[in-house]
Amino acid sequence: MSLSSTSKIADLLEKNETELLRNWLTELEASGLRRDDLMRSTELNQQCHEFLRMFRSAAQHENFSDVQAPEWGSVRQLLTDISRDRAQQGFTSSEVATFIFSFKKPLFDQLKRELAQQNDLLVESIWTVTDVLDQLGLWTTEVFQQAREKVILRQQQELLELSTPVVKLWEGILALPMIGTLDSARTQVVMETLLQQIVETGSQVVIIDITGVPTVDTLVAQYLLKTVEAARLMGTDCIISGIRPQIAQTIVHLGLDLSGVITKATLADAFAIALKKRQLTIVSKASQSV
Repeated sequence: MSLSSTSKIADLLEKNETELLRNWLTELEASGLRRDDLMRSTELNQQCHEFLRMFRSAAQHENFSDVQAPEWGSVRQLLTDISRDRAQQGFTSSEVATFIFSFKKPLFDQLKRELAQQNDLLVESIWTVTDVLDQLGLWTTEVFQQAREKVILRQQQELLELSTPVVKLWEGILALPMIGTLDSARTQVVMETLLQQIVETGSQVVIIDITGVPTVDTLVAQYLLKTVEAARLMGTDCIISGIRPQIAQTIVHLGLDLSGVITKATLADAFAIALKKRQLTIVSKASQSV
């Protein structure tokens, strides 16, 4: 890379910033990359303006070979912020990368006008800006993917927490209705959520209802026993409800030992046992009036 090409690019960016910005925004709109359904046009305009300003500032150092260099730090940070925001907004990785790649055409067109009579310098300058914009485009893609993975993990965690609600049935009595398939990740959330609620409410009895669990195998039973044991260590009795006939047969067939756990067919039966453990009785108004 010659000094003349790098200095020419820096000079071109300095003198034609306004025109480049206008042509870039036109290119984004013509290519369908303006997503007014996901972000305001004023926000996109501001991002383009900030990128071009920082790109011009970094170009003054005439180092177009390594965007990891300190002079490109502000550009990288801006693209990091843009990529993370767009991951939240619902853009795709290709749309985020194309935000940078779409700047090539306006810049190439400007270079061709400026260097129309200098073919060798034109070719070298185009190659130089292609290399640096490709590096920046890859940077946005990597940051976007990392941000997107964090969003997905957080959403999965939130779904797990929503799928394992702990309900206070009565003073000192909690219920944990479980629906769907159990696995190690979900069981961990179940255990943490349940123990936290036991601490916060000081409950003495917990009902774990598995009516909504489609199948019970050895792994599921082990998860249930671990949850029961963890609750017991907190000084809380556990009752498992929702033991349907087919589940009872499966437990017997697997040779699983649930002898140390109170089990009931329905949540209502389990609640009645829980009330007895708390030495509570529900009396109807009709019986009181007799």
